[in-house]
Amino acid sequence: MLDYGRFDALTFDCYGTLIDWETGLSEAFRPVLAAHGATAGDEDVLARYARYEAEAEAGPYRTYRDVVATGLRGVAAELGFEPGDAEVAAFSAAVADWPAFPDSPPALARLEERFKLGVITNCDDDLFAASNRKLGVEFDWVVTSQQVGAYKPDERNFHAAFERIGLPRERILHVAQSLYHDHVTAKRLGMTTVWIDRRGHRQGTGATPLAAATPDATFSDLASFADATAA
Repeated sequence: MLDYGRFDALTFDCYGTLIDWETGLSEAFRPVLAAHGATAGDEDVLARYARYEAEAEAGPYRTYRDVVATGLRGVAAELGFEPGDAEVAAFSAAVADWPAFPDSPPALARLEERFKLGVITNCDDDLFAASNRKLGVEFDWVVTSQQVGAYKPDERNFHAAFERIGLPRERILHVAQSLYHDHVTAKRLGMTTVWIDRRGHRQGTGATPLAAATPDATFSDLASFADATAA
């Protein structure tokens, strides 16, 4: 059991942890695939998408809209069609419509009573602002990939957060779903981390590439984590 009293700040990944990005992605993919007569299950599509997004984020910086568009075009090519410009634009803009996990707003409201809250997110400023309105809290620090010019798992995103927060990293607890984007880097940088295992017993890693890391605690959802910090 972690001693949550030794932390002053919590930093969160957003998409996959607070916002249900796999549901959002799946709902955005379905009409495009249907319009072109392509047949593929949600999990298959997410696994294909994960490769293209990771490759795009690892290269020279581009906006998250462009990253998402690259993912769509890559999956479409594998399935034998080319999406139109309007479809690509709508798919990229749909990030703003991805839903929050139902437990995210109430859990964050509880956590902000005890901790300062920050977010380190692979997103554009305006898209995250739209997502943030679904979460119902005002984060003390917001670090986006647009601000840093890089995407997690790049260490620069975490170092930007450390600089803004101004606390020793042993006083900061990082909370995230993605082992690949978050936990591998955070652990390498000496942080304590909590894994919100949103996928549960579903097979595979969904829209996130496979990675190995050892978080310090694991919860199935954010509500359970908030309960533990209050216990």
